[in-house]
Amino acid sequence: MIQTVNSVPSRYHTVTPYLLINGASDAIAFYIRVFGAEEITRLTAPDGRIGHAEIRVGTSTIMIADEHPEMDFLGPKSRGGTTVSLLIYVDHADHVFREALDAGATELRPLCDQFYGDRSGSVTDPWGHVWSIATHLEDISPAELRQRFEELYAD
Repeated sequence: MIQTVNSVPSRYHTVTPYLLINGASDAIAFYIRVFGAEEITRLTAPDGRIGHAEIRVGTSTIMIADEHPEMDFLGPKSRGGTTVSLLIYVDHADHVFREALDAGATELRPLCDQFYGDRSGSVTDPWGHVWSIATHLEDISPAELRQRFEELYAD
């Protein structure tokens, strides 16, 4: 009998972020505190570095590992910055934003109501990863989205 396996495992989405961090254990504690993450798995190498960990934030899985320079697996701080931002939807963006700052994140973009129907702002966590923290406030049609966008650039 041939057994079939889904190409995407059941607890993952098609795209799953994998964060490389110098200090993965501390980062996991930060994500638990700030985002209410749940630690699912942690595989620690004999040298104490996390080779692979998984946390769950809401319905999403995020994979995490310590930096492994010998494999060129380096986090944003070691590479001089990141070009990726993670967006997290929460029930109370103001509360989570404050919690992130209190836990050591730095404000990148202040929280405000956005033209696309979200209240959001961005922080950089202590390991150099950028997080946009948002609460969805209103559903808008594609036509309304386009109109609001164009109004931003009017004048």
